[in-house]
Amino acid sequence: MPHPLGTTPSKIIAVHLNFRSRAKERGRIPAHPSYFLKPPSSLAGTQEAIVRPRGCELLGYEGEIALVVGSRAGRVRPEDGWRHVRWVTAANDAGVYDLRHADRGSNLRSKGADGFTPLGPRLLDAAELDPGALRLRTWVNGELVQDDTTDTLLFPFGELIADLSRLVTLEPGDVILTGTPAGASVVAPGDVVEVEVGDGRLSTGVLRSPIAEAEHDLEPWGAQPRTDRAEQEAAYGAAYVPRPLLDQRIADGLRSSAVATISAQLRRRGLPHMSIDGVHPATAGTRMVGVAHTLRYLPLREDLFEKYGTGMNAQKRAIEELQPGHVLVMDARRDTSAGTLGDILALRTQQRGAAGVVTDGGLRDSAAVADLGLPVFHGGAHPSVLGRRHVPWDTGVPIACGGALVQPGDLIVGDDDGVLVVPPDLAGELIADCREQERQERFITEQVRAGASVDGLYPLGPTWREQYRTWCAKSTNEAKSTNEGEQA
Repeated sequence: MPHPLGTTPSKIIAVHLNFRSRAKERGRIPAHPSYFLKPPSSLAGTQEAIVRPRGCELLGYEGEIALVVGSRAGRVRPEDGWRHVRWVTAANDAGVYDLRHADRGSNLRSKGADGFTPLGPRLLDAAELDPGALRLRTWVNGELVQDDTTDTLLFPFGELIADLSRLVTLEPGDVILTGTPAGASVVAPGDVVEVEVGDGRLSTGVLRSPIAEAEHDLEPWGAQPRTDRAEQEAAYGAAYVPRPLLDQRIADGLRSSAVATISAQLRRRGLPHMSIDGVHPATAGTRMVGVAHTLRYLPLREDLFEKYGTGMNAQKRAIEELQPGHVLVMDARRDTSAGTLGDILALRTQQRGAAGVVTDGGLRDSAAVADLGLPVFHGGAHPSVLGRRHVPWDTGVPIACGGALVQPGDLIVGDDDGVLVVPPDLAGELIADCREQERQERFITEQVRAGASVDGLYPLGPTWREQYRTWCAKSTNEAKSTNEGEQA
């Protein structure tokens, strides 16, 4: 069934964030609305399939309320904006996150494909509606996944009309997609998305969109589908279940090995400079294992701080980019005369599921941070904010922290002795050798306690090898007997 507008609008304008529930889900509340354009060729009606391009996996649905402009609007006031709306209908702002990288910021190919803006099935007369009392619902395969009302909008409809019309003349027939609530996620071929808008008396009816797979491969010229963990999280929203950054066996193996032992094994492999020097735990007894996510500070320049140091700066972006299992590693040039993290951002880091924080700079609110229980290693406590010495510059780049080169994706381990960088490809063999080294050290400790000289014993020399093998066999048998006894 064709879309109900009858004519082709000059433009389709979509709002990025507008429902409070969606803003909470995204972790940010914008001060002002922002927009992107969808081509009129993306329009479709009810029962028309939304076709996912081959090679794409992250086809997202977003149930929305669509406004259809009825009279020309230029530089109108917020209180007059609703008067320029003629119709209200249901919409699905579909898009493939796999192509967001292709037109970063414009969403042209990710949101603008043919059929990616279903509307309908009926138009409701705006004059008969209270714009603050509409209800939007979305179902996927019959299950209700979105349910919200327009009294929770960040930017009411009249304000959107006024804001847009300051610079862009709205023409009759233009469509404004007013944002989606929480619950938007990913669908696949075979699924069915349904959207309805109403006020308890009047209803648009159900806009029904089956999901299909394209019958042809995406042509090889031009940008190809690509995704990463950040796009997956954005696409799935609250339904996103991240895959572990680190294999659990590797995590457990590194956690069971002392940092001093790992350091010795790295040195044996010709890697003696893997220690992040000068940092200590905010809480004694801390153990930390995770995957590096990096943040770099540069020296303060007052003329650049306003541009780079305020708002959603690199420091805050780095924290919002964290995935469960990340360790946020900060390069502050070993300058501890200003804080690089405080209690509020440490709390947010913990809420993001981070495995810890390492900074070779200063830590503010050190007592409060220690009370969080989040593993934090720092160069020293300092009361001042970062703007005294640092400008947050960039994230996800190789850095120097405490004299060590840290790349995003490196493994980070820490305990009371300090923090080490572990190359991921060495982790498995390191764990095996660490276990053997620590077993030898337990044997050596027993012999020293019994009065043996360390000569030829530490490190374990040839004269002690046979006794060590006997000790290992005895320990293995004792452990086996204990296990059998517990099972019986």
